Amino acid sequence: MDNNSNNYYDPNVIQLDDSQANVRRHMASVFLWMFVALGISAFCAYAFATTPALLKVLVNTETGGLSGLGYVALFGPLAFVMIMSFGINRISYPVLALLFIAYSALMGVSLSFILLAYTSASVLSMFVTASALFGVMAIAGYTTHQDLTKFGSLMIVGLVGVLIATVVNMFMHNQGLDMVISYVGVAVFIGLTAYDVQKQKRIGQGIEFGSASGKKLALMGALNLYLDFVNMFLFLLRIFGRRR
Repeated sequence: MDNNSNNYYDPNVIQLDDSQANVRRHMASVFLWMFVALGISAFCAYAFATTPALLKVLVNTETGGLSGLGYVALFGPLAFVMIMSFGINRISYPVLALLFIAYSALMGVSLSFILLAYTSASVLSMFVTASALFGVMAIAGYTTHQDLTKFGSLMIVGLVGVLIATVVNMFMHNQGLDMVISYVGVAVFIGLTAYDVQKQKRIGQGIEFGSASGKKLALMGALNLYLDFVNMFLFLLRIFGRRR
């Protein structure tokens, strides 16, 4: 007599519960958006840095300083981050996604100045280094069973300190302080990477959530990780990069 039980169990097949499946779907969405943003930024940065006609849009050829659009490219990304962060519950998902894509493009335009200031070898080597550090800390944040909430709060305090010190040093022009800020900045964003990845994992598990939809939360998670990676890369470049 055949036994057609629906409760058949194969020990060689990994059984995933709903929580694990939700986490994997959420993390896949987060990293997909992050990689899309990095790709858009890299394309825009390269296009503006290597195309004289586009570069003239950002730089005033008469004075050698930034044009109006150049200042928009430099400071505009901050406005996009604030709009997305504070408007997440009021902005629809399609509009939020469009803002994120526009932010990625504008950020890439601002990064084109980095490609002009540093050698190609320095940019490539620091990008690879940042990618390796990001990958290691992302895995650490995802796999650790230690709650990183307090650690993340400490890193956020460190980030505030870095921002304040950076603003102060804009007037002091102290190279020694600038180097200290850069080293601390690398450490802060390395720590924030692990914290933000664990936070996204907890969101996927339903442990942490907000009033926004899961798609919006994934997009904002991608924004956080994008910022972690880009800032880690920029601080590494300030320390080890070779200028043209």
